[in-house]
Amino acid sequence: MAEDTRDSRSPDAIRETAPPRITSGLQASAIVILGASALATARRVQQLYPQARIHGLAGRVDEADESYREFAEHLRTLYRSGTPIIALCAAGIVIRSLASALVEKGMEPPVLALAEDGSAVVPLLGGLAGVNRLARELGDWLTVAPAITTSGELRFGTCLLDPPAGYALADLEQGKRLVSDLLGGARLRVEGEAPWLQQANLPLHAEGERCLRIDVAAASGDDALLIHPRLLLARCTEPSAELAVHLRAVLAEAGLAEAALAALLVEGEGRALPFAEQAAAELKVPLRFIELNTALPPACYEAPGLSLHLADSPQAAVAIGRPRGRLSVVGIGPGCAELLAPAVRRALDEAEDVLGYKTYVTMAGPYRAGQCLHASDNREELQRAAHAFELAAQGRRVVMVSSGDPGVFAMAAAVMEALEASSDAGWQGVELEVLPGISAALATAARAGAPLGHDFCLISLSDNLKPWAVIEKRLQHAAAADLAMAFYNPISKARPWQLGRALDLLRQHREPQTLVVLGRDIGRPAEALRVLTLGELTPELVDMRTLVIIGSSQTRRFPRQGGGEWVYTPRWYPQD
Repeated sequence: MAEDTRDSRSPDAIRETAPPRITSGLQASAIVILGASALATARRVQQLYPQARIHGLAGRVDEADESYREFAEHLRTLYRSGTPIIALCAAGIVIRSLASALVEKGMEPPVLALAEDGSAVVPLLGGLAGVNRLARELGDWLTVAPAITTSGELRFGTCLLDPPAGYALADLEQGKRLVSDLLGGARLRVEGEAPWLQQANLPLHAEGERCLRIDVAAASGDDALLIHPRLLLARCTEPSAELAVHLRAVLAEAGLAEAALAALLVEGEGRALPFAEQAAAELKVPLRFIELNTALPPACYEAPGLSLHLADSPQAAVAIGRPRGRLSVVGIGPGCAELLAPAVRRALDEAEDVLGYKTYVTMAGPYRAGQCLHASDNREELQRAAHAFELAAQGRRVVMVSSGDPGVFAMAAAVMEALEASSDAGWQGVELEVLPGISAALATAARAGAPLGHDFCLISLSDNLKPWAVIEKRLQHAAAADLAMAFYNPISKARPWQLGRALDLLRQHREPQTLVVLGRDIGRPAEALRVLTLGELTPELVDMRTLVIIGSSQTRRFPRQGGGEWVYTPRWYPQD
C-alpha cells in the first residue's frame, strides 16, 4: 500500500505517482482456486496482474481476497459478467462448469486454465478477446509454453482477428474467410501501417491474392479486410442533443469509419457536457476536454459545428486532451472482502487517488503500487470532498471511501453539499457516482436475523451537526410510532450522556422486555453480537463502534440451532 506523504494538492506531485496505463485484459480478472495448494501460484499470477482478485473456495482457502461456495456456479457468474477467468484447476472442470453458459463467439471473456503449480497455461475461451495473447503473456511470466491450439495463430504467430488496442476489425466474418484462405495457401498483401504484424509469419507478397488494409476509410471498394486505426478526433464546437446523429452523418459524408474514432473533443465542460457525454456514450468513444488553444492535428474534414482531425498514430490520438475525471463515492460495508460490492471493488482497483478517514482507507485495500492514498481526520468531510473534486477535475479517477453505505451518515451527503455550493465549472464537469455498501444497521440486523423486518428508522445520536433537541423530538415520534430503530454514533468520550437520555425517552413508550440487538465490529475479526432487553440495556454496554437496534413492540426471538437466538420483527402488524 502506497501512502502519499507529499503535498497531495500539487498536480505535479500527483502525476509522479500515477500508475501506467492498463493494457492487459487480465488486470481485472478473477484468479479462481479450489484449495490452498494453488495459493502460491495464484500469488505469482497476482504479481503480474496486481488488480486481479484471488477467489478461494470457502472452508478450504482462508487467505483469498474473495470467497465463494460453489465452484461451477461462481465460474458461470464471473463468465456472464464478462470477467476474465484464470482457473487453477483441470481444463475439463472449467469446460463442464461453463458449458451451460457459453454464448455466441465474440461475446465471451478470456478464460484460461492454469496448472496449480504453474507448469501449464491452457487458453480455453475468448479467442476474439485476446485469450491467446494473454496466455503468452502469462506463459512468459511463469516461463512455460502456453498450449495454444488455434490453427491461424500456430501457423502465423498472430491472430488477425484480434488487433491490438488502437485498432478495430471491420468485419469478423470477412476476417474468418481471409484466415481460412491463408491457411489454404493464399498469399497476403498488407496496405497501410500494421506494426504489430512485423514479427508475424504471414505469407506476405506484394501481389497477394488477399489484402489486409489498415485505413480509416469506411469501405474498401474491394474484398480487402479492413482494420481501422483509431486516428480520428472529432472536435465539437456546438454540442446538441443530436450530436451523435450529426457526427455519424458527417463521417458518412466524408467516407470515414465510425470505428476509426479515437475520441470526441469538446472545449471545457460547461452546459454542453450532457450532450457531449450522451454522444460519446452512443458512439462508444472517450470524451476528452481541450482548451481553446490546444494544438490539434490539421483538420481532414470540416462541417458546421464539427471538424475531424487525423492523428499520426493511435498513441498520439489518445494523448490529446484531458479525460473526464471521475469521483466515485463508495461504501465498503462492514470492512470484510466478502461483503464488498463488486462495483466498489472495481472502482477501488481503477482509482488513481483514494480519499477518506484513515481507518476506512486502510480497510479498503489492498492497493497496487502507484495509487495515491489521502487519509484525513474523520471530521474533515467538506475539506475532503473539495480535495476529491480538485483531483477529479484534473481528469483523474478518484474514490472517496466511507464505511457502511456512503449515503447513510457518511460522505455522499458531504460530497453533494460541496458540489452544490461550488461554482467551479471543473467540479461540475466531474463524472460523479455513488456506489452503495452494506450499512452497519443492515449488517447487524442480518447477523441477528431480521429485527428490521418491518418499518424502521435510522437515527444518529451525534449532536455535532444537529441540535440535541431535534434528536429528542425524532426519538419521541419514532418511539410513539412503534418503529424499530437503529442508532448510529450512540456514544463517545465527547458525548457520554446522550445514549442514557435517549433510553430514558424510549422507556416512556416501550416496555422493559422490548428486544435490543448490539452489534460491535460486525464483519470484522473482533465481531460481537448480543441480544438483550431494553430493561437490561445500559450505556456502559455500548461504545462508538457499536450499532444499537431497538425493536418494536412486535419484535420477537426464538432459539437458533447450535446456540444463541434469532431475532426478527414480523412483516405483519396487529389490526386495531
